Amino acid sequence: MKIEIMGPGCPRCQKTESLVADVVRKLGIKADIVKITDFDQIMDRGVMATPAVFVNGVKKIEGKIPSESMIQKWLEEERGQQE
Repeated sequence: MKIEIMGPGCPRCQKTESLVADVVRKLGIKADIVKITDFDQIMDRGVMATPAVFVNGVKKIEGKIPSESMIQKWLEEERGQQE
C-alpha cells in the first residue's frame, strides 16, 4: 500500500504524517508512507489545500487533518480491496 502525504512540511502536515504512521503501526499494515513537499507535484495532483492524503493514488482528504478513525477506515477499506 502506498500512502502519500502532501504539504510543505507545516505543523498540520507533520501532525497528519504522525497520525497516518500511528494508524499504520496499530493496524500492522505494510505501507510505504511518502512525503511530497514539492509544490509542482502537489499542484499536478490537483491539490489546492494542504495537508492532503492519497492512498494508492486516490485522494482521501484535502485541507484538513484527518482523524485516526478516518485513516483507519481508509486503510481497512484499501486492505480489503487488495485481498
